[in-house]
Amino acid sequence: MLKADFHIHSKYSMDCAMSPEAIVRRCQEVGLNCITIADHGTVEGGLALQKIAPFTVIVAEEILTPHGEIMGMFLKETIPSGNGISPAEAIARIREQDGLVCIPHPYDTVRMSALGGRALEDIVGQIDILEVFNARCLFPYSSERALALAKKHNVAQSAGSDSHTLPEIGNVCVEMPEFTGKADFLEALRLGKITGHRSSPLVHFNSVWNRLQTKLGNNEQPEE
Repeated sequence: MLKADFHIHSKYSMDCAMSPEAIVRRCQEVGLNCITIADHGTVEGGLALQKIAPFTVIVAEEILTPHGEIMGMFLKETIPSGNGISPAEAIARIREQDGLVCIPHPYDTVRMSALGGRALEDIVGQIDILEVFNARCLFPYSSERALALAKKHNVAQSAGSDSHTLPEIGNVCVEMPEFTGKADFLEALRLGKITGHRSSPLVHFNSVWNRLQTKLGNNEQPEE
C-alpha cells in the first residue's frame, strides 16, 4: 500500500523554501512513499525530486489562469502560467503531454487562486481529479462542496497537505494501492482512503514571508 501526499511545493515555488533533499528526508520521517510536487508555474521541482527520491514522485504544476489554478499531473515540461492562459488552454496543454487534469483547493473562498463557480462547472467534464481535502483550506465548506461535485460527476478524489513548510508534509494523505504509472493511477486512486487533518492557519504567514524573500532575492534554502 502507498501512503501518498498529492500536493507538496518546493523551493521552485516563489512562496516556498523547501529543498528537494529536505523534502525527501521529511517524507521518510512521516512514512510517505508517494508524493506529488506541484509548484507554481514550473515542473522543475518535481523533476528534481524524481532524480533523488527513493519513492514515487509525480511531476505536476499549478497553472494559474484568470479563473483560478489548474493542476497538471504526470507532466514532462513546464506549461506557461498566468493570466494569459485560459482554463481551456491549460487543459489542452496538459493533454498534449498526456497528463491528468486536477483541480486543487476548489471553492476555497479565502484564496484568489481557487477555481469555483461557473468556471469550474464549465470544465467539470474535462477534469480527471478533484482535490476534495486540502490541509490549507481554512473552512470545511469548500471540501464538502468539492466532495459533492466529485461524487455527482464520478470524478476521482485526491487530497494533499499543500505543504510549503516541512512540518506540513503528510498532514493529509491518501492510503491507496500501488500503481505502475499514469495508466492505472486513477483506478488505484479511486480505491484510496483519505486521512489527516487541517494545518494551522499560521502556516500561511510562512508563504507570505517566503514570497517576500523571493522578491528581495533572499530566499536561501535552509538545510533542515
